Amino acid sequence: MEPSSTEGGAEETPLKSPPHKVILKHGQELEEEQEELAEHQPLEQEDLNFERWKRRPLPKRTLHQKIDDLKTYLWNAETNEFMGRSGKSWSLILLFYAALYLFLAAMFGGCIFCLMWSISPYHPTFNDRVMPPGMTMAPHLEGHEIAFNASDRKSWKKYARSMDEYLRPYNDGAQERKNIRCAQDRYFMQDDLEESAERKACQFKRSWLGDCSGLQDPHYGYSQGRPCILLRMNRILGYLPGQGKPINVTCEVKKGPPDALGEIQFFPKSIFDLKYYPYYGRQRHVNYSSPVVAVRFAGVHYDTHIQVQCKLNGKGIINDSPTDRYLGSVTFSLDVGA
Repeated sequence: MEPSSTEGGAEETPLKSPPHKVILKHGQELEEEQEELAEHQPLEQEDLNFERWKRRPLPKRTLHQKIDDLKTYLWNAETNEFMGRSGKSWSLILLFYAALYLFLAAMFGGCIFCLMWSISPYHPTFNDRVMPPGMTMAPHLEGHEIAFNASDRKSWKKYARSMDEYLRPYNDGAQERKNIRCAQDRYFMQDDLEESAERKACQFKRSWLGDCSGLQDPHYGYSQGRPCILLRMNRILGYLPGQGKPINVTCEVKKGPPDALGEIQFFPKSIFDLKYYPYYGRQRHVNYSSPVVAVRFAGVHYDTHIQVQCKLNGKGIINDSPTDRYLGSVTFSLDVGA
């Protein structure tokens, strides 16, 4: 068939229909084509204006609106909710936390019970690293410094008062009522008794301290320029000092003229008797009184500042530790004025 011509003489060409795939293009195919076009499309000026993408500020709320929101949060009458939770929700969360804390309390109580069941209240479970004993002194008011004038009562009165308080438990009447008189020169072992049984303690009377007891001289020699001090070995549960031999005490000048101390007197003796050991602890040795060694400096030089060191001496004793000044010894300064 010949192609028809129009009145103008131009040939009429038939219209080509688009491919069937383009007409039916929809869904995923159409989206993919749009994405490809968008990738190659240049950005408009409006797209570069980032101000238009910022969040617009919310209008300010009035105080009345804030109070209404708070009331609604505390109690919502429409949903019957208190603080954002219904009654059932509050019941469940309270039940959960109650069960949780009950479990934690029970676990903690069980741990404490097992701990108390496994240890003894009378002696430590492990006692294999006991350090040697230290030593303390009285009076102990202003550090380890004793400075006074014999003629000035106010300068030494505090030292005499401290000695009185320290020796009050050693009064003869109290010792006779509570403790027994011991004559042996060996350890007072009481391990054959029941673990919880109370142990007996040997007497240590104040009158045994002689001129440093405060009975004959209530000023303990301070008014005469011949001061007394008291030395006591620290308590260590179950410790047997000296390995069968008494521990003795010595005092000497550490800094100052060597002869500045003069004559030194010890009461009742310069040793700690073995009969006061071992110590069985506060719960079993209720009336225990630690033995005391009183030291009187009867010939100390006036107006001479010296540093005195008193030491424990015996087997198993350490008295020259560079790190612990109280281990086996005590050091103090002494300055006596006329």
